[in-house]
Amino acid sequence: MSDVVVVDELTPEAVRQAQALIDEAARVDGQPAVSEQGRLQLRGGHRAGVRHLLLWQRGELAGYGQLEDTDPVEAPTGEFVVHPDHRDQGHGLALGRALLEASGRRLRVWAHGGHPAARHLARLLGLTLFRELRQMRRPLTGLDLPEPSLPPGVRLRTFVPGRDDAAWLAANAAAFAHHPEQGGMTQRDLDDRKAETWFDPKGFFLAVRDGGRDGEGEELLGFHWTKVHSAEQLGEVYVVGVAPGAQGGGLGKALTLVGLRYLARDRGLPTAMLYVDADNTAAVKVYEGLGFETHEVDLMYRTEG
Repeated sequence: MSDVVVVDELTPEAVRQAQALIDEAARVDGQPAVSEQGRLQLRGGHRAGVRHLLLWQRGELAGYGQLEDTDPVEAPTGEFVVHPDHRDQGHGLALGRALLEASGRRLRVWAHGGHPAARHLARLLGLTLFRELRQMRRPLTGLDLPEPSLPPGVRLRTFVPGRDDAAWLAANAAAFAHHPEQGGMTQRDLDDRKAETWFDPKGFFLAVRDGGRDGEGEELLGFHWTKVHSAEQLGEVYVVGVAPGAQGGGLGKALTLVGLRYLARDRGLPTAMLYVDADNTAAVKVYEGLGFETHEVDLMYRTEG
């Protein structure tokens, strides 16, 4: 018998079991079925709007799901995964139906990697594909990229934890106002990432203009936050953002080049990766022009209406 339990907060032992399940599934599948944000929310204690779904079979955790209902407009977002040893027993369908029930049948759900089994399950749940997130990669060995050209009056420096938090959160919200997942980042989200072992402010670049609009201090115009996946020897273009008033002048491309040169030369990494929405044709064109090619895709499905 299997049973799905929905809770607002997990015990330390449940967190450990869920993390182990996610890790084992990622080892088999080639990528985690739960996003970075979901994994941070798994082990970060109680969070308003976040619920956890635990599927037990004979006292063993066979599946884990997470539902985030924090967007005031969009439907709740779900992710779920079944332990490889417990697959092909209907547990994925049980978790999917539990997510639908918990969300009031108003749901968006990720299928990381876009595997055929996930596509089939989405159809069984009556979900419709509406978003494609591409992971793109390019080699960094023998990298020959042009020198970044910053606009006049703009200089580059690195992020200072604590001092730059508020300015970066404001700039990030403005740059990604159309993107609720990225643009909705809070101080807690930023703190969670600063606490991760991969965080290194030396790879977090800020483009600033001295004086700003009020003639004092600095104005943060754009940023490129890089991330290093040490075990996989991958450098990630984690997030590149440009303030609305500074867009269209080549600052985004210049910041991308700065980060790629850092990952290649300072960190000596052989490969770079990034994520971009397939329908963001302007960004895809820029990245393709920098030598990136699609490596795999994540798919998001949703209920109708």
